[in-house]
Amino acid sequence: MLDIATASAPVVVLVRPQLAENIGMAARAMLNCGLVELRLVRPDESPDHPRAIAAATHADGVLRSARVFDTLEAAIADLHHVFATCPRRRGLVKEMITPRSAAQDLRLMIASGARPGILFGPERTGLESDEVTLADVQVSIPLNPAFSSLNLAQAVLVMGYEWWQAADTTPARRMITNRATQATKGELLSFFLRLESALDVCGFLRDSEMRPTMVRNIRAMFQRAQLMSHEVNTLQGIVTGLTEQPHQGSIPGSRRGKHAKGTAENHASLTAAGIASSGSRSALDDV
Repeated sequence: MLDIATASAPVVVLVRPQLAENIGMAARAMLNCGLVELRLVRPDESPDHPRAIAAATHADGVLRSARVFDTLEAAIADLHHVFATCPRRRGLVKEMITPRSAAQDLRLMIASGARPGILFGPERTGLESDEVTLADVQVSIPLNPAFSSLNLAQAVLVMGYEWWQAADTTPARRMITNRATQATKGELLSFFLRLESALDVCGFLRDSEMRPTMVRNIRAMFQRAQLMSHEVNTLQGIVTGLTEQPHQGSIPGSRRGKHAKGTAENHASLTAAGIASSGSRSALDDV
């Protein structure tokens, strides 16, 4: 599972983590984002604790390869750059950046052959001032000023997500077609002509002056939809159902033809009934 080279991603250092579950969830967040090297400084519970393994949910490989250190100095001794995640200023004169900016810096550092690391403090208090002093820059996650508290694993996920996004090439928008093919212009034009013919017959396009504009608007509306071939076929079927005029390719005498005949007869009956009803209402209105 851990097939991502450790040198190609920053090291995650958890300083004095308190709960096994948080260690496990942090490992899960790491692997989600391609981070695989975990170091722990004086954890209250071991990374291979059963609760940590359970919380990791298939990211237990990160936990089993994690290294435990007695001091933060030892944990970061082989690193070239260190980023400390801490929202508090701690009274220090130190550059404070966002996770997104940190991710860009991390990518550049790794590309140049350097080894960076990201520090995360204990759940209750965060990193102490002396620990932040060991870092080159401080990272603050911009959140709701009235409530910016994050769980340890959440903070790891935010940093990991920005790290992954800094090099991700996933298109911002894409169409999931499930192997459907986009309709050709020929298919669309055939539908347009048939629809417009039906609209002429029913009188929708009766205004000769407005007809060209209305036709353009109707075509533009369907063009924006980026219809698939099977969707155009469905629209052709809808036109057939509304007009009872089978389009090219229909089978004479088929169930559809019989259904169309029955529907036409029902429509005629309903129309006659509507006219009679309308006449009755008019007669009553005259009284």
